[in-house]
Amino acid sequence: MSPIPTNVPDDDEGDDAALFRAAVGPVKPQAAAPEAPRKAPPRPRARMAERDEIDARSRLQDSVFQHGLAEMELQAGDALSYRRDSLPPRVFQRLKRGQFSAQDELDLHGATALQAEGLLRRFLKEAHDHDFGCVRIVHGKGLQADGAPVLKNLVDRLLRQRNDVLAFHSAPANQGGTGAVLVLLNRA
Repeated sequence: MSPIPTNVPDDDEGDDAALFRAAVGPVKPQAAAPEAPRKAPPRPRARMAERDEIDARSRLQDSVFQHGLAEMELQAGDALSYRRDSLPPRVFQRLKRGQFSAQDELDLHGATALQAEGLLRRFLKEAHDHDFGCVRIVHGKGLQADGAPVLKNLVDRLLRQRNDVLAFHSAPANQGGTGAVLVLLNRA
């Protein structure tokens, strides 16, 4: 144990801080600590695009909740249209113009929704088995009590779900117009 320093002034004998300073002796101030590294600024974001996406989603949800799904269904005069990303736009334009000849046709007039679904599934399977590239489906413009065409909406939903359907579009006026649809199928 070190002895108590004797160079402490008498009036500060009871002062602990003075005793400590006397024990430590002369001190040299330390250099200032280096500044802590700054965090990199955040990467810029496309805030407007994010906001637009959020707005679009909320409008869609509001529309579905306020008006029900019937508002989202196709109406009698609406054109059916769908193209997979893998199909070149030029081929789709040719389909829209009716430049493909339909190798087979299915007429759904008079069928109930349940019957039409079964007929459509069988028809597309047979078309795929025969390696047809383009077929025509006549769904008509039959209306439900609320004004929505039942078979047209059924055909639209079913065709969008199938992997063998590359694209479809309502037929030109001389081939049935919005009462028929031309379908491009993926060949085996």
